Amino acid sequence: MRDDRTNSGYTLVELVVVIATVGVLSVLGSSLFVSRSAFSPLLATQQLASATLLAQQAALAGNSAGTLTVEQTAESFRFTVGAGSPEARTFSVERAGTSLSGVALPLTLSFNSQGGVATGASTNLTFSGDSTYQTCVSSLGAVYSGGCLP
Repeated sequence: MRDDRTNSGYTLVELVVVIATVGVLSVLGSSLFVSRSAFSPLLATQQLASATLLAQQAALAGNSAGTLTVEQTAESFRFTVGAGSPEARTFSVERAGTSLSGVALPLTLSFNSQGGVATGASTNLTFSGDSTYQTCVSSLGAVYSGGCLP
């Protein structure tokens, strides 16, 4: 009588090699995320774009929340849409070694009924930390990376 059963499964050596490999990759990969300050300028830039869009939508809808105020505290950046109105919303991003330059703070942008900046001027903002992100809020209310064109 012949036994056709084959051994299936993994050997102890194979399991140890896989566990060791996953451990090494975890240590190497986690070092990328140890310092949040490298991501803080990008997060602040993205939060600025989101808050600007919300303020524009409020202005287009004709309600009183058509302003955006940008502040820098010791711990965070604070973006307030519609400050002083019942519809006010505040968003915060941890600074983690990041600073904002290029404008006097607090910065308040008001949007008109067409969604553009009420003053008609573009605004350059630079978020700096382990990396630097320059952002432009154009006179039309668009937010994009890089400096504003003259």
